[in-house]
Amino acid sequence: MENIVLVIHVLAASGVIGLVLLQHGKGADMGASFGSGASGSLFGVSGSSNFMSRATAGFVFVFFVTSLTLAYMASDKANGGSVVKAMATQSADGAKVAPAATETPATEAVPK
Repeated sequence: MENIVLVIHVLAASGVIGLVLLQHGKGADMGASFGSGASGSLFGVSGSSNFMSRATAGFVFVFFVTSLTLAYMASDKANGGSVVKAMATQSADGAKVAPAATETPATEAVPK
């Protein structure tokens, strides 16, 4: 389930990025008057801003919901505990905590 939500999250993030980069900014009218006349293309001048802003809002909503869902799944997976509590409980139970890596003695002679 977490993988499905993660895929939807990545797709929503990509959609937000793509739509924000495609949108027509408020200061772009000056550039359009000097030869970049793509403002009246596919949806017309106002139609593209309405469609793209609504689509962006939809992607942002999906991104927000999946962010909250992934955060809830991560907190549920941790069972509300912390690493420090787990280590304290483990050492209090008498279980021996193994070192992370075996240490080698530093008694070897270093040539000078």
